[in-house]
Amino acid sequence: MNYEILSGIKNPADIKKLNNSEINKLCKEIRDCIIDTVSKNGGHLASNLGAVELTVALHRTFNSPEDSIIFDVGHQCYTHKLLTGRFDRFSTLRTEGGISGFMKPSESEHDPFITGHSSNSISAAYGIYRAKKLSGQSGTAVAVIGDGALTGGMAYEALNNAGAGKSNFIVVLNDNKMSISRNVGALSRSLTKMRNKPKYHYFKFALNKFLLKIPFGKYINSLIVKIKEAVKSVIYRNNIFSSLGFNYLGPVDGHNVEAIESLLKIAQSYNRPSLVHVITTKGKGYSYAESSPKNYHGVSPFDIDEGATVVGNLNFSEVAGNALCKLASVNPKVCAITAAMTSGTGLSEFAKTYKNRFFDVGIAEQHAVTFCGGLAKGGMKPYFAVYSSFLQRGFDQIIHDCAIERLPVCLLVDRAGIVGEDGETHQGIFDISYLTSIPNIEIYSPSYYEELEYLIEKSVDANCITAIRYPRGCEAQNKIPLDYEKEFSVVGNNGKTAIITYGRLFCEALKAQSQSDDFDIIKLNKVFPLSQDLIGTIANYDNILIFEETIKNGGIGEHLISMLCEISWNGRFEIHAIENKFVPSASVSSALKSNGLDSDSMLRSIKCQN
Repeated sequence: MNYEILSGIKNPADIKKLNNSEINKLCKEIRDCIIDTVSKNGGHLASNLGAVELTVALHRTFNSPEDSIIFDVGHQCYTHKLLTGRFDRFSTLRTEGGISGFMKPSESEHDPFITGHSSNSISAAYGIYRAKKLSGQSGTAVAVIGDGALTGGMAYEALNNAGAGKSNFIVVLNDNKMSISRNVGALSRSLTKMRNKPKYHYFKFALNKFLLKIPFGKYINSLIVKIKEAVKSVIYRNNIFSSLGFNYLGPVDGHNVEAIESLLKIAQSYNRPSLVHVITTKGKGYSYAESSPKNYHGVSPFDIDEGATVVGNLNFSEVAGNALCKLASVNPKVCAITAAMTSGTGLSEFAKTYKNRFFDVGIAEQHAVTFCGGLAKGGMKPYFAVYSSFLQRGFDQIIHDCAIERLPVCLLVDRAGIVGEDGETHQGIFDISYLTSIPNIEIYSPSYYEELEYLIEKSVDANCITAIRYPRGCEAQNKIPLDYEKEFSVVGNNGKTAIITYGRLFCEALKAQSQSDDFDIIKLNKVFPLSQDLIGTIANYDNILIFEETIKNGGIGEHLISMLCEISWNGRFEIHAIENKFVPSASVSSALKSNGLDSDSMLRSIKCQN
């Protein structure tokens, strides 16, 4: 494709030299580039197409990197990357060794903070803003938060804190779904239309400036503001942002660069916090994404002319959702909870079939866990389906609101282990380490669909927290019959060397065993707590190697070696897990290989033992 203007943008200052016609052409080229790249690499499409003009307006108004612009969730930052010197590398988006699909400070000075998860932008931006002021640095910090991320409680904690400050800190709300204030009547509509005209804002700014120069002007201006706020409170009713101390500006058309710039400049003129409300359309400029933004939020590679197709292969998420539907059909106490990930966690059918027992709490994992605790306390059977990396936010609530009282909440931990191209912020490699530190919890990690179904059915009778963790994608084809009622299974009869593993890596171990019978496999059907029967069995081996798709620190390997030491076992023990590091973007297979967790790595380790 020919990117006549975009190819010439080396830094944000370049777009300030463009006229309106050139800006419109630039926005078109940006959309074409995003669609073309995502169609090849996969990624977040609809959210980025909707934020093109907004991002252009931000960079025309502010001066990055002197002014820190933080996008939340960071998956709406593709335009930002293209405008900050990364056009030449944009084709490497979300590939191994390429640029990240999220903001990443190590990648560019224009990415001031990492934002792979949601609802942290206001906290981070306000912290950076205060640091600049305290240290005498020039520049400001701006938080750009989506309406979805605004459902996270952390965002409101930050708004409450920042709103109390007497400074011109700016938050931009990228609203592509909901209305914040309910406007009533013809007068309300007329005022909204007037407030969004650039001339109105320039007139208001000029009037304020004039009044402050004349005698008693300060008092006149204060009176005007009070009258205006009183009228607004009647017409617009309560506005949560105004109540929190922010000067509310908008809403404004999020696809009109000039209008957004005007409102941002007005926000810069105030000496108190401002929130600029921008209305955008997800998927803007690509008909398939505009008509079905939900399906084009995160996509795999697709044909641009035909649109993205839904892959029909069954996956672990769908199996979990189907199993919950089956369980709910015979047990009226079964409830399903999600944190804004209905389709991603396979709960679409449950939401449709059992509406009164389905709860989407928004991007609020902390609330979700405690809400589940309340449901369990009331006699229901709650199942919280959540990505492993997102569950991290609910750690405190798992301890205090569920585990202490031994409430039977079931955590369906989706995307456990390596997830691939989304990179460091999304890899599900920490849940084992932090969950095993909590009393009154049982952890399982199925290798097959039928095992997942069995565990979900069994968990309805649990008397403590149950965590069932499973990987992204499909089950492996090399299946063997197993007795899932047992806490562990032994495959082979070598008797001297054993690989201990669980979850997806069990299938890698089977693949290795098909090439060599020099070892047994001990599959942990119940990952934690570890039983004395298991310790007694593995103590009979001379050489033990554990492979686990999780961080090494606090993993099952460390728990095992501790228990073996207690019985004075004197064999050889090796832990093969992810060292104390974060795992960058790469395909699942490549990441497993580079971390020594694939079948070939297992075979090499066995040969070293022998």
